[in-house]
This record gives sequence, C-alpha cells and structure tokens, in this order.
Amino acid sequence: MTMRSILRLVLCASVLVFAGAVHPARAEPTFKVAWSIYTGYLPWPYAQHAGILQKWAKKYGINIELVQVNDYIESINQFTGGKADAVAATTMDALTIPAAGGVDTTIPILGDYSNGNDGIVLKGANKTFADLKGKKINLVQFSVSHYMLARAFQTHHMNIDDAKLQNVSDADFVAAFQTADVDAVVAWNPAFIELKKQPNVSIVYQSTEMPGELVDALLVNTKVLKDHPEFGKALTGAWFETLAVINGNDEKSTAARKFMADLSGTTVESINSQIGTTAFYYDPAIGAKSIRSPEMVTAMDLVRSFSFDHQLMGNGAKSKDAIGIALPGTTLGDSSNIKLRLDDTFMQLAADNKL
Repeated sequence: MTMRSILRLVLCASVLVFAGAVHPARAEPTFKVAWSIYTGYLPWPYAQHAGILQKWAKKYGINIELVQVNDYIESINQFTGGKADAVAATTMDALTIPAAGGVDTTIPILGDYSNGNDGIVLKGANKTFADLKGKKINLVQFSVSHYMLARAFQTHHMNIDDAKLQNVSDADFVAAFQTADVDAVVAWNPAFIELKKQPNVSIVYQSTEMPGELVDALLVNTKVLKDHPEFGKALTGAWFETLAVINGNDEKSTAARKFMADLSGTTVESINSQIGTTAFYYDPAIGAKSIRSPEMVTAMDLVRSFSFDHQLMGNGAKSKDAIGIALPGTTLGDSSNIKLRLDDTFMQLAADNKL
C-alpha cells in the first residue's frame, strides 16, 4: 500500500469520527405521566412495574416516566402547569382545571366510570340523604365529588346551600371524619371503603345512583399529542394490555391485584371489592363507542352546566358555552375556543388491532 493510500484511509477515518461527534445519536423523547392513588388509576403503576409501559414506549421509540403525586388536585395542577404531559383524572376536572386554565387538553383514553367507588358517608346510624340538611360536609371542593354532591341534592329536590361545605384534601378523608367538626364526607376509594367500616355511620348516596357520569380518563396535552401521536399510541397499547392482565383469572392477575393493593396500602380483598365497583372499559371498542355516544354528550353538558354555575370556568366565562368541548361529530360551546377534546381515535386503533 502506498503512503498516499494510507493517508487517504486515515483521513476518511478522521472524517467519520468527527461526523459522529457533530451528529450524535438522536435522544428518544421523554414524556411524563402524573397519577394519584385511586382504584381507576392503579393500572398505570402496575403497567410500569410489569414492564408493559416500557415495552410499548420502546415500540414507538420514546420514554415514558410515571410520576406519583400524593394529592389528586396537585397532580392535575402539575399537568396544567406543564410539569407533566399527561395525567389520570376525571373528565369533569379536565374541564374545570386545565381547560378552564387555557390548556388545550385531549382525552384519548376513557379508563372507567365510578359504579360505587364514590359516596357520601354521614355520621349516625339509619340516616337518610335528607339528614344532610344543615350538616358540615367535607369534600374536595369543585372536584367531581362536588359535582356528585350537587347532583345528589338536585335528585333529592334539596338545596345544596342548606349544607355547609368544607374543603379537604383526599389524603385527609378518613382523618377529617374523626373530628367533631365534620358531620359527613364525600369520598372515593380506597378511603370510601375505610369510612364505610366506621361504627355508627350511614351511606346516604353512592355513585351507583348516577352510572356513567363520574368518568375517569387520561388527559394529554393536545399539542404534545399532536406533535407526538406515538405517545398516545404507546399509552393506549399499554393501558389495554394492563387491563387485560388485571381482568384475567390467572397468576398474573393475582399478582397484579396484590401489587395494586400493596401500593394503595390495603388488602387484596379490598382491591378486589374496589375493582368490582369500578366499571373499567376493558374493551377499547366499548370505550371508543362511549366517547361517540349521545350519553357522553349529555354527561359533558351536565358537567359544563355545573362548572359554570359554580364559577369554575374562569372569571371571563359569560355562559357555559365559553369553553368549547369537542366530541366526535359535535361541539358543545364555543367552537372557536375549544380547550377540551374527547378523541376516540386511539381507542379505535386498539380495537382494530392497529397499534
């Protein structure tokens, strides 16, 4: 080999090394998902624990970080403030917090609806809903619990203003109920189960009386989802694979439920009971159909009416139409100011085995 050939080889190698330094391997985008302790959200940490979330993230060339937040409202605030790209929350809170705060939010996954996971516990045996009149009721104010309480008063032809509402964190449901200053608590599981075990109490209302209205979902920043549809696909694939495990009748299902019980500080028997009162959309086709249904339009209309009546749509809202809510085939409210979108696309992809 001539000296000129050797120099040419050395030069080519140097160029390749230099090119590698200037153009490093592209880093995989990372997305954060916030969640808090609630039966309907516990599949997410199990998906991470079992490697399901990582498997789907890898399939789409991304990283997904799951972040536990001890306070439910704070988890949504973190999403609203841009500290998380997605959060597990209710459809109502999607409207009243991020959407009302100007954050364009999309719901690509319906998780479940409460079918007994939420309820109102009143001190004293053999009490009825009518006995709430004049009582001090603790709840997470302006949350879906507040909505349930208002709907319950409406159903019983009573005025919610006849009770005194006191705000409390969901982390303090049980502790607050022990104090003399509280007559009743509007709570969700697992705290609701603990409260029902207390001596000398009455359950005066449960979410079984309003099926399909207290809907849990995954909220995703619309811009993030539009720029990175692979994020939505990975989340959807992981979610329904995880639900299939939880809904099974084998060792994997048993292990999954034990993990969920341990994580929420309760027993397997308790978590099984909670799952029994959580109407999960195990079939993505059913979830997609629910988003497209007239019942979902009615439910969101009830939610926005409550939100406006309680000044939860922002100071500038002149009517419940101030914020647009886009559903498949229809829009509630201002179509030029859509801030909440219920999207059946990703669940339909899962239903069609196209993820």
